[in-house]
Amino acid sequence: MSYISRYCIKVIVGMFAVVIMTNLSGAEDNVANGAKIYGETCVACHGENGKGAFPGIPDFTSNTGRLSKSHQILLDHIENGFESPNSDIAMPELGGNEDLTEQDVKDVLAYILKTFHNGK
Repeated sequence: MSYISRYCIKVIVGMFAVVIMTNLSGAEDNVANGAKIYGETCVACHGENGKGAFPGIPDFTSNTGRLSKSHQILLDHIENGFESPNSDIAMPELGGNEDLTEQDVKDVLAYILKTFHNGK
C-alpha cells in the first residue's frame, strides 16, 4: 500500500472519529436540555418519577404504556397535544409552552425515553 493510500485511510478514520464524538456529545447535550425542559414544563402533570401526577396521566415507566409507541407518534402528541382515554385533562400543544422549538420537543422525548423507559 502506498504512503498516500495509508495517509488517506488515517485521515478518513480520524474524521470518522471526530464525527462520532461530536454526535455523542450532542446527544448528551440534547438529553440535558430535555431534562431542563421536562423540569420546567412537563413535571407538573407527569411527575418527577414519570408515573403521572393525576389519574389518567400516562405512566412513562410502564413497559407497555405510552412510551411503547413509535417516536413519531410520541413527537406528534408532544407537539399537537393529546388526550388519553380515561383522563380528565388533555395534554396541551407543546405541553402548554409555546416557546418550545422542534429541537426542544426532540430533546424532551430523548430525556423521557432515557430516564423513564430505559432508552427503549
